[in-house]
Amino acid sequence: MVSDNKHQVVIIGGGFAGLNTALHLKKSTANVTLIDKQNYHLFQPLLYQVATCGLSPADIATPLRHILRKQKSTNVILGEVTDIDTEKNLLQLKDGVITYDSLVVCCGSVNHYFGNDSWKKHAPGLKTIADALNIRGKILRAFETAERETDSSKIEAHLTFAIVGGGTTGIELAGAIKEIATDTLKNEFRKIQSASARIIIIEGAPNVLPTYPEKLSRKTLDTLYSMNIEVATGSYVTSLDNTRVVIRINGTDEIILANNIIWAAGVRAHPFAEKLARSTGLTLDEWGRLNVEEDLSLSGHPNIFVIGDMANCTGADGQP
Repeated sequence: MVSDNKHQVVIIGGGFAGLNTALHLKKSTANVTLIDKQNYHLFQPLLYQVATCGLSPADIATPLRHILRKQKSTNVILGEVTDIDTEKNLLQLKDGVITYDSLVVCCGSVNHYFGNDSWKKHAPGLKTIADALNIRGKILRAFETAERETDSSKIEAHLTFAIVGGGTTGIELAGAIKEIATDTLKNEFRKIQSASARIIIIEGAPNVLPTYPEKLSRKTLDTLYSMNIEVATGSYVTSLDNTRVVIRINGTDEIILANNIIWAAGVRAHPFAEKLARSTGLTLDEWGRLNVEEDLSLSGHPNIFVIGDMANCTGADGQP
């Protein structure tokens, strides 16, 4: 960071919130420092395309330094913030410390396994490029492994894809995997029929896309059915491993034999929110978010702003 008498603005996170904050400070007289543990801005909505072979990682990742290259008062630091001291206006990094006058925290969110973090190794989520490449490999290996299998029941398990979560990510993944099975890989194999792959979406709410208008949910469900994608709404995962997922529907457990389980069942605020809450004495909501004021600052800390997935900004209707 530049050491002078100018106001020091530090932004943690180079996602949509952090990057746009930096861009809007282009004409500011302050020194701006953007910190991210990756040196690129990731267009997360298209991660599913990387996971399903539609795009390469370079198509959705742009170097932060390149985006901000014309802003001479903006500095980009590749690093990870590990702790904060709000009394001293100090950030602890893995390899040093940085002070700030104003702080903008936008670390985003992480996959939420609802207290079952052991499921992560069996059911990867989709938040990073590494996640996308892992899922891509998992999908392609499933067809290759099935081609070499002789046991019909094992072939079926290899070609069963269980997606936990019926939100946008889950639906996008389901549709893209179906396209791979019925179109991309059509006639590519000698023994298996790739189009026979079973894809099932597991959603705890009564409808898919539960946060969207009911009309859109119904239309989406009709489209999924027309693609022969199964949907189990009102279903909750009770256990899973690398060969099966157990769901509870109306009090009854059902076992789905699947060697491919993908987690898209929701997110919670980045764990850094807990450290910020501890340093400020504030509390978190049930999704790990910090309650913010109308200007997105923290109560009692007007120089700290929390934006994006880490912030719970209550509207006039009392809802986030």
